[in-house]
Order: sequence, then structure tokens, then C-alpha cells
Amino acid sequence: MRMLHTSDWHLGRSFHRVSLLAAQRAFLDHLVETVRTREIEVVLVAGDIYDRAVPPLAAVELFDQALHRLADLGVPTVMISGNHDSARRLGVGSGLIRQAGIHLHTDPDACGTPVLLQDAEGPVALYGLPYLEPAMVRDRLGAARAGHAEVLGAAMDRVRADLTTRPGTRSVVLAHAFVTGGAASDSERDITVGGVASVPAAVFDGVDYAALGHLHGCQTLTERVRYSGSPLAYSFSEAAHRKSMWIVDLGPQGEVHADRVDCPVPRPLARIRGPLEELLDDPGLEGHQDSWVEATLTDSARPHEPMARLAERFPHIVSLVFDPDEGPARTLASYAQRLRGRSDQEIAEDFVEHVRSGRAADADERAELRSALDEVRLDDTLHEVAR
Repeated sequence: MRMLHTSDWHLGRSFHRVSLLAAQRAFLDHLVETVRTREIEVVLVAGDIYDRAVPPLAAVELFDQALHRLADLGVPTVMISGNHDSARRLGVGSGLIRQAGIHLHTDPDACGTPVLLQDAEGPVALYGLPYLEPAMVRDRLGAARAGHAEVLGAAMDRVRADLTTRPGTRSVVLAHAFVTGGAASDSERDITVGGVASVPAAVFDGVDYAALGHLHGCQTLTERVRYSGSPLAYSFSEAAHRKSMWIVDLGPQGEVHADRVDCPVPRPLARIRGPLEELLDDPGLEGHQDSWVEATLTDSARPHEPMARLAERFPHIVSLVFDPDEGPARTLASYAQRLRGRSDQEIAEDFVEHVRSGRAADADERAELRSALDEVRLDDTLHEVAR
């Protein structure tokens, strides 16, 4: 059976306030074309379909269009809800759309109930494990405690129990979790509970393939346990990611062969670092003019209007970070200790020096500060007299 494994669409998400809706539409065009041209027999979507529990209307419409297109191809699709999704909202109408071959799993109680498909080699059972919030599902699943490993283990016990009633049936599990050994990025929402967020890959023992979602980098934990990653980059920490999906061929004895299919890249990401003038003049950065850019400035003092100046060379710059390479040593004394015995004028001058990484206020600036403080004091005096 040939499966297409994808996850973490995050429909409705933006990138540093830049809409990604057109890029997400292009990805779904690519997904549908891949299903059509690569003879895919089932599509697996391992959670985080939307970026938030109440997605914008445009994202809902895009999802609706994708479902219609997949249903028109006559290819079954199995989906689960992720930690960004509202399982109850996403699951509305799931019984009805199942008649079109779209199997949407959002109910933890149904973890042990598979979608049964058939190919030339026999039956395949596909189990959907939606994101399992430990405190909410512990009792429902009969887990020993409210931890990620325990609730996912309890769900997999149900899967293995059902498989014992289906001799000769190959098996696939979809799950949304942080599995030990996976590499995280900055754009995944933290799911830590009790200080432990990850679960061991061994929790999926007993099934032929585990299609994982949650981590945004495509990665192989074992030959049978893989993340597809997100189809688009959602933070600069993903700049080095190769965004893709897995085409997984499940053999007659449950053997796995997987190939990656690259996803369209709407705009490359670039992280550049250095003093402002060097970033503006460095010929080696010429290739980043069409990239989304995160610039980290290392100037000891903050330059004047750095974002506007960088945007002249890098029109798609979306993030600016200040990280001076050097500066005066900062005392570790508490804030109250640093202020004790200092006048308002001295505190204001210290603040100016701090935000400019060591460049103190000049005579004109000190005069401006003195004048502003005098005006504030005068206003306070007039108000006190009026009372």
C-alpha cells in the first residue's frame, strides 16, 4: 500500500505577520498533484491541521477545498487533531464526511478503532491517535498517571489489543507527540507536562509504521517511526530544513520503504549577522535579496533607523535582533541597589547609556533630559496645589 505522510499544515498561520495563505494553497495544490501522479492509495495527516483552535474563515475554506479535492480523487484520507487544533470543533461532521472517504479522528475513546483498507496484499488497519492532553484523557484511557508517555502508552495498548483480533493485518498508527530523539524548532508549541514532554519511540512497538506529527523537521527516528515535518517553515529556526512529505510503501509483510517528496518553497529564509554597515555592503549577501531575512546587529551602539536601511537592500526583512558583540560589563546588583542614592537625572542618563550599549548621553541630551524632568516636577507641583 502506498501512503503519503504529511502533518502540521497550520492553516491560517502567518510568518512574522506576513500571510502564508497563498503558500499554503500552493502546498495543497502540490499535495493533490502528488496524490494523483504518484498513485497514492491513502493520505495520512498527523495533526495540527489548523494553527489555532478557532481558525480564520480563509483557513477553514482552504481546508474545505482540500477535502473536496481529495474526495474527488477517490483516495481515502486519515487525519487526526493536533495540539493546535480544537478537537471538538474539527470533529464536527466527521461522521458525515467519512462517507466521502475522509476519516477524521479527534476522539481519544476511538483510539483502538481502525480505518480498514484493502490492497492486493490484504488488509491494512490505520489507527488515528489524536493529540492526547494527559490531564484530560488519563481517566478515559485508564492511564497510570497524567503523563505523555502514560496516556500514549495506554492508547497504544488499545491499538495492540485490537490488532490481536486481526491476524495477518498490517498496521499503521498516526500520532501527534514529541518522541524522544526528535529535533525540535522554535515554532512548535510546548507540550511539557510535569517537566516531561517526550515519549520513547518504543511506545509504537507492534505496528508496522508510525506516522508522526508535531515536530516541524522531517526526520527518521527508526525505519518505522518518522516525522514528516511541516510543509512550510514557520520560524527562522527552520531555515535549514528541507520541507517535504514521505511516500511510504508498505509491503505485504509490513516492510517499509520511504522516499521524500519536496514541498514548494514560497521564499527562502536567511539569517544574517554583523554590524549594520557590513550587512549593507557585503557582496556575499547579494543572494538574500529575495529571502525572508532575520538580521542580527552586533554594533556596540544601536544604529539610526536600522530596519529602514536594511529594507532598502533586503526588501523582505521581517525580523531585527540586537546582540552587541561587546560592551561595558554590567553589574549583577539588583535593580533597587543600582538606583539607591541616585538622582532622577542620573537614572535617566544611565538608561540612555544602557539602551545604546555603552554610549553615554552627550551634553545636549543631558540638557533635554533635565528639561523634561523639570517639566514633570512642575506639573506634579501644580497638581498638588490644585488639590
